[in-house]
Amino acid sequence: MGHKINPIGFRIGVNRDADSKWYADKKNLPRLIREDYDIRLAVKKRKGWDNAAIAKVEIERQANQVTVTLHTAKPGIIIGRGGKGIEDLKADLETLTKKVVRINVQEIRHLETNAQLVAESIGQQIEKRIGHKRAMRQAITRAMKIGVRGIRCACAGRLGGAEMARREQDRQGKIPLHTLRADIDYGTHEALTQYGRIGIKVWIYKGDILPGARRVVEAPAAPRQERSGDRRDRRDGGGRDGGRDGGGR
Repeated sequence: MGHKINPIGFRIGVNRDADSKWYADKKNLPRLIREDYDIRLAVKKRKGWDNAAIAKVEIERQANQVTVTLHTAKPGIIIGRGGKGIEDLKADLETLTKKVVRINVQEIRHLETNAQLVAESIGQQIEKRIGHKRAMRQAITRAMKIGVRGIRCACAGRLGGAEMARREQDRQGKIPLHTLRADIDYGTHEALTQYGRIGIKVWIYKGDILPGARRVVEAPAAPRQERSGDRRDRRDGGGRDGGRDGGGR
């Protein structure tokens, strides 16, 4: 039943790390979980960052310091002129957490291979009245050109303004959800239309990650080497239709 579980949470501790990296006792755990939620909400809903393309927010905690890492395809929007955007965000988060905040920005070079950004892109196109089938097909085509092993997109809701909600999907390549070593990225988004919300899900398979190794991309099979012995002689006319000397029956 791998299709009913979040592929990212399913692989935490196997080939993925958690987005929140800290430890707390039972007394402070609920407060820090809520604080992480507020930090991510403050980043996502920040004014002027609607097109910042932030895919993920990682949070690490030390004694009196919180480190926030933003994964984005448009770091210029976040940094701002002279770093003003980062400084303003740092001040707001320090007010929220009452601790010293350190912010890192990590660029995503190929947004076509990030499931969260692909889902948000499809949602933005649907909100602009572009057909969901066209948006999904364009996203799949761009991702496959980059070199991913497989991608699947699904849209659900009142597609095209239909009276009855339905679910449609498109895919190319393979998505091995049950294989734990598979590097599968997963993203969700909701598009707001005049007919209601359209839910979007995206799965992207990038290759395999073996324990203690880098990502393994499937390579084409190597040509088979000829074995020594009788099989080499058969290429000269032997086998079922002829003898080793090239003669027929």
